[in-house]
Amino acid sequence: MKNKYKKIVILAESGSDLPQELAQKYDIVIVPMHVMFDGHNYDDATFSVSQIIDYYHQTKKIPTTSATNVGEYMEAYQKIHQKYPQSLILHLCYSAVTTATFQNAHIASEGLDYVCHIDTKFVSGGQSMIILKVAQYIQMHPQVELDDLKAYTYKVIERTHMCFLPHQLDFLKAGGRVSNAAYLGANVLGLKPLIEIIDGKLVATQKYRGRNMKRIYQRMIDDFLLPYDYDLDDIILLYSYGIDEDILQNNKAIIEEMGFQNIYLVQAGGVITTHSGPAGFGIIFYEN
Repeated sequence: MKNKYKKIVILAESGSDLPQELAQKYDIVIVPMHVMFDGHNYDDATFSVSQIIDYYHQTKKIPTTSATNVGEYMEAYQKIHQKYPQSLILHLCYSAVTTATFQNAHIASEGLDYVCHIDTKFVSGGQSMIILKVAQYIQMHPQVELDDLKAYTYKVIERTHMCFLPHQLDFLKAGGRVSNAAYLGANVLGLKPLIEIIDGKLVATQKYRGRNMKRIYQRMIDDFLLPYDYDLDDIILLYSYGIDEDILQNNKAIIEEMGFQNIYLVQAGGVITTHSGPAGFGIIFYEN
C-alpha cells in the first residue's frame, strides 16, 4: 500500500504518563483522561497527584477515573487534521481491556480514513515505551507505509514488558484489581505482589516478603530483567508519588550498572496513582 500521508502524528492518552519533553520532541498529541473526587471531574495531569493521596487519608475513599470521551477525541482529530491536512493520526491507545478509551476513540473516528487505532495493551510507562519506540521508528523512516508501521508497532507491543510493585494494596483493591482474599492474605503475611501487565491485564506473578525495600527491589530487578535478552537502548523506571528518593536513586544506579543507555524516570500521573497508590515502583523494558 503506497503511503499517501505526508506526516504521521501520534496521539495517546494522558494515562500513558508520557514525559512532556518526549511529547514535545516527537510532536505527540496527548488527550486527557479524568479523575473524579466526590462528583467533581478533573483532567488528568492538571493537578498534583498528592491530592489523591491526601483525599484518601482524609476520607478513606479512593477517587474514580474515567476514559477520554468521544467529544475529546473528535476535537483532537479535528485540530490535528486542520494543522496537518495530509497527515495520518496514529492512535496508540491505553489498554482497551481496562477502560473505554479504545471504544470511544473508534466512535469518534467513524468516517475518518486518516485515523488508525492500535491497542497498545499497556498503561502508563508501558504505553510510553511503545510510543517512544514507534516515534523513533517514524523519525528514522518518515516515508514508512502504513502496513509496515502497523507491523512494527505490533512487534513493539509484543516485546515490551512492564512490572510494578505497589507499596500498598488499598488502591488496587478499591479498583477491583485484587480480590478481598488476596488483599487480606497479603496484609497478614506481609507480602508485596509484583504486578505485570500481560495482554492488557494486571496479573500478580510473584510475591516478595520483608521490610528491606532495597533488597526487595534488587530481587525484583533481577527476577524481571535477567530472564530476557533485553535491549539496552531505553528503559523506563516508573515511580509514584511518595517513594523514598534514596530508594529511587539506588534502583536507578542498579539499572545504570546493567548498561542501559537511556534511563527515563517517569512519575505516575493521576489515573495510575488512583489505581496503584503512593510509593510504588515499576520497570518497563524492550526485549530484543
